[in-house]
Amino acid sequence: MKSARALEGPIDPPWEWPWWRARNEDSLVLPWFILIHLTALAGLILFPLPGWRVLLGSFCLVWLGGMATTVCYHRALAHRALRLNPWLISILTFFAVFNGSGTPLSWAAGHRRHHAFADTENDISSPVNGFWWAHLRWLWQSGEPSVERFCPELDRPMYRFWWYVQGPILAVSYFGGLYFGAAAFFWVGSIRLVFALHAQCFVNSVCHTEPGVSPGEDSSRNVTWLALMQFCQGENWHRNHHARPGIARLGWSWRQPDVGYLAICLLEKIGLATDVRRLRQGSAQDSSQQDSSQDVGLKVTPDVARNIPEDILRDIPRVSPSAESA
Repeated sequence: MKSARALEGPIDPPWEWPWWRARNEDSLVLPWFILIHLTALAGLILFPLPGWRVLLGSFCLVWLGGMATTVCYHRALAHRALRLNPWLISILTFFAVFNGSGTPLSWAAGHRRHHAFADTENDISSPVNGFWWAHLRWLWQSGEPSVERFCPELDRPMYRFWWYVQGPILAVSYFGGLYFGAAAFFWVGSIRLVFALHAQCFVNSVCHTEPGVSPGEDSSRNVTWLALMQFCQGENWHRNHHARPGIARLGWSWRQPDVGYLAICLLEKIGLATDVRRLRQGSAQDSSQQDSSQDVGLKVTPDVARNIPEDILRDIPRVSPSAESA
């Protein structure tokens, strides 16, 4: 539900606000979350066993939305770890928006800001400010990251378009199951949306709970059990991702299943994905001979920089800890 508009920093830190206070431009996010959670609870009470067809339909939409988010939003747009066919980008973006992941501009800008200031107060979803801030509250209280700064190359009509149609798409996502009956209304709508929301938000919260680290140090961790909730799509291998943010593969061995990367390999075979960036065998450089630090717009503070391998940092500009808090 987040737009792609930029916002200046707050006078007082938003994590010190009451939990219910929202930014003006994100005033609909919290009511939306309350709506889908209450509707999902009602659906679980009224239809605890909806039937296999409804479950299958709900699963397929969650799976497609998750794949769209990890392959398109995360690996292709935010990190440029691969290039996707423009028509495929549009299809995947639709399923990501339908799944409640927001628009491609807001997602990419927010994620690049996360990497630029990871584990500091300038991190848009920093666990430094508490578990629930990292898990949910930032979505309606943090403010919009600057598209102009963090992803200027994506600020084009094909991406801005989704801000205008996000509302109608979410309305169809919420109400569309009614066509198939009352049970489908709940399971294909709100229950699916709540499940997808928390499956994605656990990456910001649970996957940044490495014990014994100080603020500014890398708190990312690989969380094995989250692979089940995300259908092994790869986002749970978050420690790997923070170590090599610019490569397409998140799971680095057969013990770390990464269906998102398998899908990328398939898309590459049929010509819908190109320039896939990989680690060379026994090397810290990726196979396209581009350093994995070349994620557009990323800047890091010295505190964050000392926790990232030098081969990744080589081309990332440094900023002072107090620079640009918005």
